[in-house]
Amino acid sequence: MFSRAKFSSLFLVLCQICSAQTSFDKVRPILERSCIECHGEGKTKGGLRLDTREGFLAGGENEDVIDLENLAESHLLHVINLPEDDDDVMPPLEKTTPLSESEKEIIKQWILEKAPYPEGVKLTSTTKLTPSESQLAGLVNISAYPNVIQLDSKQDSHAPVLYGYYENATTQDLTDVAQWEIQDPTMIKMVGNVMTPLKDGSTVVTAIIGDKKTQLQVQVKNAQTEKPISFALDVMPTLTALGCNTGSCHGSARGQDGFNLSIFGFDPAGDHYRITKELPGRRINNAVPENSLLLMKATGQVPHTGGKLTTTKKQTYQNLLKWIQAGAHYDYDEKTLPISIEVFPKQLVIQGSGTRSQLTVIAKYADGTDRDVTELSAFSTSNESCVKVNEKSGKLTSAVRGEAFIMARFHTFTEGMQAIVIPAKSDYKQAPYPANNYIDGHIANKLHKLRINPSELCTDEVFLRRVYVDLVGHIPTTEEREKFLTDTAPDKRSKLVDELIARPEFIDIWVMKWSELLQIRTFDNVVSYKAVLLYHQWLREQFLAGKPFNKIINDVLTSKGGTFKEPATNFYQVEVDTLKLTENIAQTLMGTRIQCAQCHNHPFDRWTMDDYYSFTAFFTQVKRKPAQDPREQIIFDGGGEIKHPVTKKDAIPKFLGGEFPEAKGKSRRVLVADWLTAPENPWFARNVSNIVWAHFFGVGIINPVDDIRVSNPPSNPELLDALSAKFIEKNFSIQELVRDICNSRTYQLDSKVNQTNLYDQTNFSHSQIRRIRAEFLLDSIAQVTKTPNKFRALPLGTKATRIADGNSSNYFLETFGRASRTTVCSCEVKLEPNLSQALHLINGSSIHVRIMEGKVIPQLIAEKKMNHEIIEHLYLSALSRKPTAMEMSNLLELFEGIEEKDKEVKRVELLEDIFWAVLNSKEFIFTH
Repeated sequence: MFSRAKFSSLFLVLCQICSAQTSFDKVRPILERSCIECHGEGKTKGGLRLDTREGFLAGGENEDVIDLENLAESHLLHVINLPEDDDDVMPPLEKTTPLSESEKEIIKQWILEKAPYPEGVKLTSTTKLTPSESQLAGLVNISAYPNVIQLDSKQDSHAPVLYGYYENATTQDLTDVAQWEIQDPTMIKMVGNVMTPLKDGSTVVTAIIGDKKTQLQVQVKNAQTEKPISFALDVMPTLTALGCNTGSCHGSARGQDGFNLSIFGFDPAGDHYRITKELPGRRINNAVPENSLLLMKATGQVPHTGGKLTTTKKQTYQNLLKWIQAGAHYDYDEKTLPISIEVFPKQLVIQGSGTRSQLTVIAKYADGTDRDVTELSAFSTSNESCVKVNEKSGKLTSAVRGEAFIMARFHTFTEGMQAIVIPAKSDYKQAPYPANNYIDGHIANKLHKLRINPSELCTDEVFLRRVYVDLVGHIPTTEEREKFLTDTAPDKRSKLVDELIARPEFIDIWVMKWSELLQIRTFDNVVSYKAVLLYHQWLREQFLAGKPFNKIINDVLTSKGGTFKEPATNFYQVEVDTLKLTENIAQTLMGTRIQCAQCHNHPFDRWTMDDYYSFTAFFTQVKRKPAQDPREQIIFDGGGEIKHPVTKKDAIPKFLGGEFPEAKGKSRRVLVADWLTAPENPWFARNVSNIVWAHFFGVGIINPVDDIRVSNPPSNPELLDALSAKFIEKNFSIQELVRDICNSRTYQLDSKVNQTNLYDQTNFSHSQIRRIRAEFLLDSIAQVTKTPNKFRALPLGTKATRIADGNSSNYFLETFGRASRTTVCSCEVKLEPNLSQALHLINGSSIHVRIMEGKVIPQLIAEKKMNHEIIEHLYLSALSRKPTAMEMSNLLELFEGIEEKDKEVKRVELLEDIFWAVLNSKEFIFTH
C-alpha cells in the first residue's frame, strides 16, 4: 500500500516534536483499534508497519504516509476519507468499524502537527475500544438486537448490534465498545460482533458495558452443512440491494442500456430469463464467471451507467459470482422464501452531529429460520439533512436536528425505523407535563426526546369554543358559554365533553365523516336519491344504536340483498369496478394505498403484485342484478376469479399482509370482513384511531390518514398503538375514543407557542390553528345570524352536517371545501383558506344577506340594548368572548359625530357593519 520513501528529514522533525504527547495519546487508541491488526508485527499489509515509529517513518511499498511539504495532502488522510464502499478505504469496511468523523478529525490534527510519535512506543492491536466516560455517564440499560439468534448453516452469520439507553432519553451505538462473553466458546466464534457457527447446539452470549449486561440466546443448527447459493434467496435480494431493479435503473419501464428487470423483483422468472437467456453468453459467462458482464459492470471493471455498485470483497459480488459458478439456475419454486423482515433498533434518539449508528436487518422465513440480511438490504432516508444513511451498509450518520425515517428493503419486503437527532448541547429543561390520561404520557415522552416543551393549557373560553366545534359542529351559544364559565367544578371540562358526546349532533358529525369515506352520493343512474337517503339513514341508525364500529363495517362488507331493503348494499353500487373497489376498501378501512402494486411491487411500501391480486380475489365474486324496481339492484355472491397478470394464474385469496384462508365453499366477503374487523387485525383499529385523532388536531399521527405505508410512519408510534388498543378494549366505540382524546391535556393545550415548540407541526406540542370545515362554518353562520339553512329535499333548518347526498351542495360548501364524495381520498375535504373563500365572505350572500334576513341587530335595538351591549353580544355569540377594552373603545368611536336626523339609520348600519366584520374575522373562521 505505502512505498518506502526518503524520510530522513521527517525523522529529524519527529524527534524534535516527540514531546507533543497529548496529540499522540488521542490518536493512539484509533490506530490500535483500526490499523495495527493489518499493519503490525504479525502482519505488514502493503509492506507497512504502524506499530512503531520506525515502521511508520519507513512507509510502505507504494505510497508515502505523510507529505511534509503539504501535510493536508498526506496519503493517510486521503485513504481514511474515501467512501466506505471504496476498495482502497482505510480501515476496510469488512475488517472493522469505519472511522467516525471525530476520529478522522483527530488523525487530521495529528498529521497537521507533523505526526508526533514518541520513540520506544510500540502499539498493539486491540479490536475493541473501551467505553468512554461519556458513554457510561447516565447509562440506564443496554439492549442487543436481535437478542435471539439462529445460525442455520456453515456460512450463516449474525452481527448483532448493542445500544445503550440513557437517562436523558438518548441512545448510543455501543457495539464497538462492548465485551462479548460466550458461555460455550466451542459452539460459536465471534470476531468483533460477528457470530459464526462451530457446532450444533445452543449457548448464551453476554454483552457487557460497564456494570450493565444483556444476554443473547444463540441456537446453532447444521453447523457443518453449506447451503447452496440460491437465485431466490441470494441473487434476487442482491439485485435489489445494489439498486439494479429500481425505477431509476433497469427496473424502469424502458429498462436501462437495453437491459430490463422487473421493478423491485416482482417477476423473478422474467428477470432470470433476461439475465441468462435473453442475450446468451453476454450477461453471464459460464466458462469464466469472473468475466461475466453482470459482474464486471457492477464492479466498475467496464463502463457502467450506474457506476460502481460493489467490490470483489463484498457479499453482493460473491453471491452473484457463486451463482454463476453453480450454473445460474432458477430455483424460485423450490426454496423456502422469506415471509417478513425486521429492522433494529426501531427508534433512535441521537445526540449531536457526526454520530454513527449501525442498523441490522433480520429476515424470517416460512420454515421458521431467520437470517441477518443487513448486507443484502438497500437503505434510504426520508431526511438526509437530518440523518444520512449508507444505502448499502445501513450505517447512519447524524447531521442537524430533526427527524428522519430510515427504510430498508430486502427481497420483496420493506420496513423501517425512526431516528431523531437533537443538538449536542442545548439550554432545554424539561417542563412538568401533568398527564390527564395515557395520551399525555406518550406525548410527553416524544416531546422530551425532541427537547420540546409543550404550550400551556388553553383558557376555558378557548376550550369551550374548540370543543363545541369539534364535537357538535357549531360554536356555543351565549347561554351555553355563560353556563360553562360560571361552573366552578374542577371537572367541568370532562363533564362538558360527556354532555356534548351525548347530543345527536355528535352522531351527525361521525355519520357525515363516514358518509364521505364510504362515498354516499347519488351516482348517474346507478345510485338513486332514494337509495342514498336509505343508506345514510341506515348508517345514522347504527351509530344511534351504539353498535360497535367494527360491527357496522362488517355489516357493510357482508351486506347482500336489495339496495332499498338492505341499504348497506349500496356500498357495492357506488363502485362496481372490482380493482377500484378493492383499492377503496384498503384505503378507507386500512388506511393504505395499494394502487401502485397493481402493475409492479410498490416502490415505497411493502405491497407486491401478489398481495394486490390476492386481496382483490376476495371481491371478484360480488355480483349485481336488477330488482323489480328499476332503481334498485340486488347484491349477491356468485362465481368469479381474477388472473395475476404475470403468472397468468387465478389469484388465490390472501389477507393483505396476512395469511391464505380456506375459502372453498365460503363467502369470500365474509372471510375478509371477519378478518378486517377482528380485534387482532393490525390495520383496522389503528386506521380508525388515526382518522379520529386527525379530526381533533388537524393532522394525523400518520398523515395523510389514508396513506399508511412503511415510508410514511407515525410521528408517535407508541401513541397510535395505545389509542388503537383502547379503541379495541372499549369495544370499538368511537365515543369512548373521542372522550379520551378530548379529556387529554394534549387536546386542551393552547395554540400560543414557546421557543422550543415554535416550529413543531407534527408532534402535538400545541394546538394547531385550524380553519373550521365547510359544514361547521355554515351551520355556525346560520346559528349566529338566526337564518336557517335550506337544502334540496330537506326540511328548513336542516344542518349542513345532516346532508345525505354528496352531490347535494351549494356554492358556500363547495367554496369552503366540502367533500364531493367522488373518491375515498381524505384530501377531498379542503381546510386550507384561499382567495375565493375570502372574496365570497366579503362580497357574497352568505354573510351580508343573512345579516339582513336574520334581523339580529333590529331585534337587539328593539330590546333597548345599548351599543356596547349589542357589540358585546355579537362578540359573545360569534367569538365566544367579550371584546377587549381597546376593541370596544375603537368600535364605540364609530358612533360619535352622527347627526341626530340620521342617528337611528346610521346606528343600524354601523352595528350591521360590525357584525359583518366579526363574521369575516379570522377568529370566527378558525379554531385555535
